[in-house]
Amino acid sequence: MNDIDAIAALQDPVRRRLYEYVAAQGGREVGRNEAAEATGVARTLAAHHLDRLAEAGLLDTGSRRLTGRSGPGAGRPAKVYTRAREERAVSLPARDYRTAAELLAEAAEQAGLDAGLCAAAHRRGEALRGSAAPCGSLEAAMETLAARGYEPYLEAAGGAPGAEASAVVRMRNCPFHAVAERFPPLVCGMNLALLEGLLGTGGAVRARMAARPGECCVVVEAADEEL
Repeated sequence: MNDIDAIAALQDPVRRRLYEYVAAQGGREVGRNEAAEATGVARTLAAHHLDRLAEAGLLDTGSRRLTGRSGPGAGRPAKVYTRAREERAVSLPARDYRTAAELLAEAAEQAGLDAGLCAAAHRRGEALRGSAAPCGSLEAAMETLAARGYEPYLEAAGGAPGAEASAVVRMRNCPFHAVAERFPPLVCGMNLALLEGLLGTGGAVRARMAARPGECCVVVEAADEEL
């Protein structure tokens, strides 16, 4: 299925809610019952739409026993879903910005232009913030990051989702993922500088590097937290 058809699959409101719920779980597998309950639809309807999303390439599927038990009496494996890692994009007429970005990143890396790129990224972040003051809280930072497509969530110090005082904001999505995979030091440094400019420095929050597989390389925390 091409990208246009895949994205068109999200036009149905129930299907979109199911996709957004599965995507919000990060890499955790979601069963049909859980997805149905979370979105307020019948299990049969949820199963239908989840399978359509899988056929469109927007979700990956697997199977496991949701009871957590094994052996006789553990029940049959259930179908589970996670967000697909493949990116989808539509441009009419066709454009190939990814190739241009990769070529520019390759040239910048070979020329040692990391510092210049980070400076430009910081200026762009400041320009996006405009005349607004630096972010005054993690909640405000999350709103800003969500608007830029980072899919932020609060994670407690122990690694579990939560809103405790020592929580940090992690991001499930890297908007520069395809280029960052090929040029991680260059692009991750650029991303950090961009977010520093966007969120502001010297305020209540700060961005720092804290890479984790499958997520953005940057986290945001309260400025008074110790590194």
